[in-house]
Amino acid sequence: MFGVIVGVLRIDLAVYESHSLKDKRRVVRSIKDRIAGRFNASVAEVGALDSRQRVELGVAVVGTETSSIHAQLDKIVELVRRQGGASLLDYERETF
Repeated sequence: MFGVIVGVLRIDLAVYESHSLKDKRRVVRSIKDRIAGRFNASVAEVGALDSRQRVELGVAVVGTETSSIHAQLDKIVELVRRQGGASLLDYERETF
């Protein structure tokens, strides 16, 4: 048996400059693509789907060491925090 650790991150964002769902989708797509490309993580919009200025993303990463998973999730939060077009409101992380 081998040890697989799954790290899950829930990110709440505000897209204050969004005036339509199309504006929001453009920002969300950019964030999702950057996370997936840079961190080889799975990313999905999981909440606030009908809101034009709120975004809830779910991110999942898999590894073998809790410390490396936590470090990776922290880097993802920093990337999102620096991302233009959206403001980080809150986040939660958990490992299994």
